[in-house]
Amino acid sequence: MSGAGFDADVAVVGSGFGGAASALRLAERGLDVIVLERGRRLAPADIEAGRRDPRKLLWDPRIGLDRGYFWQRFFRDVGIIGATGVGGGSIVWGAVLLEPPNRFYADPAWAGMADWRAELAPHLATAARMLGLTDNPHLGRMDDYLREAAEAVGAEASFGPVPLGIHFGAGPGRSSPDPYFGGEGPERTGCLLCGGCLAGCPYGAKNTLDLNYLHLAERRGMRLLPGHEATAIAPIAGGGYEIAVAAGGRRSALRARRVVLAAGVLGTLELLLRCRDELGTLPRLSPRLGRAVRTNSEAVTAVMQPPGDDLSRGPSISSDFHPDERTHVTQNRYVGGGHLRWMLGPLVDGDDPSRRRRQVLAAIARSPVRQLRLLGTRGFEQRLTALTVMQDIESEIEFRLGRSPARPWRRVLRSRAVEGRRPPSYLAVANRVTREFAAASGGRPLNLLPESAGGLSVTAHVLGGAAIGPDPGSGVIDARHEAYGHPGLFVADASAIPANLGVNPSLTITALGERFAAVMPVSRSG
Repeated sequence: MSGAGFDADVAVVGSGFGGAASALRLAERGLDVIVLERGRRLAPADIEAGRRDPRKLLWDPRIGLDRGYFWQRFFRDVGIIGATGVGGGSIVWGAVLLEPPNRFYADPAWAGMADWRAELAPHLATAARMLGLTDNPHLGRMDDYLREAAEAVGAEASFGPVPLGIHFGAGPGRSSPDPYFGGEGPERTGCLLCGGCLAGCPYGAKNTLDLNYLHLAERRGMRLLPGHEATAIAPIAGGGYEIAVAAGGRRSALRARRVVLAAGVLGTLELLLRCRDELGTLPRLSPRLGRAVRTNSEAVTAVMQPPGDDLSRGPSISSDFHPDERTHVTQNRYVGGGHLRWMLGPLVDGDDPSRRRRQVLAAIARSPVRQLRLLGTRGFEQRLTALTVMQDIESEIEFRLGRSPARPWRRVLRSRAVEGRRPPSYLAVANRVTREFAAASGGRPLNLLPESAGGLSVTAHVLGGAAIGPDPGSGVIDARHEAYGHPGLFVADASAIPANLGVNPSLTITALGERFAAVMPVSRSG
């Protein structure tokens, strides 16, 4: 359908939850779709190698790590983790599929634009079906300890297994024909309960996007281009956009009638900010671009079990509870995450980041041998429990382009916390739950050093920055996900979300991608 000098009707930038859902549904509507993904297509052997060797897990081309897929980026106010590769964040996703809480729908940031609960309901159901939602059927010792922690804080009634996007099938390691899409999908293997979801699943058990949305989209003609990074977007006279693309050291251009940005919050914001503020190709983008970025207002803590313990059997995330109406706690196994040992330190309380930093450094100075023993822990991945404690309390960061501290000739993303709304690096309830878990299990409670010593909020759940809003003064895109000022340019990833979820956002991002693709016009002039 593209024709008239265009390479595609729609170019989707990014293959994560929003991009994958958009690509499939737009291809089903008869559009010629190209997906640009800067990462590579991972084979099971790549993920197995990443579990064994941090050099094959971590991705940061600036320092020569270009064969991995898991990345960490640290800014002044926040540390963000994610994945690069075909399937985006689903590669290192914990497979948790939770629906938004009630407060999300009533948030004033998008109130009055639509009945969002009614709008999203059918798409949440579709996303759950596509991602294979099922309640986790396996609870083990780690979950027992989390239950005891919940009981200790008076919240045992809220404890239970989490809904997961994992194929359990007829049992661990047992393969079967496609169980989800009437034979159109690939063969699947029942979850081996290896505890390694967060470092990637090489067994075909976790419902990553390459096994559902992207697989089906390619069968319907979608063209997926791994190793292709969009570096600029410019309008074409008469309609459509030209995308500058970098691939393997070569530069080229791709022309599409419409562009859908789904490169994750950092990827989408950096591209749009560069086009507006540095290249000048998208000058009419809203002044709200880069603002109202938020985390799930979370803290990450940990417990190290005594020697000989092994709590690793099970999905990475298998149970949760709510210590109060605004707080959500999950446990995490992290087989393949041995690099985390360098990020852990003593558990210290206190809201004041400077004072807390001094307390952490003093505690390490008093007991340096204990810290060294932590670094040298044998069976680290089997003995570690990480706890993610999330709240739906509002926080806010702004991102802009600024001079790189390391390379001042280049402008890069820089963060600035909004006064009075800084994402938390400490949650009292998180430390309390961690101590209760440690008391139940006999382990040692720990904080994440970037939070306790660095004063950073560390998250895998970053949202907003190019959010839905009723007008250009309030949002970057409208209720159809179209950018104010630039018709035919859309945003369909987590950066479109205008409110705090307080729970793992993957299901919501996917549902928004489903809804966007259903309402996007398909006519040549649309």
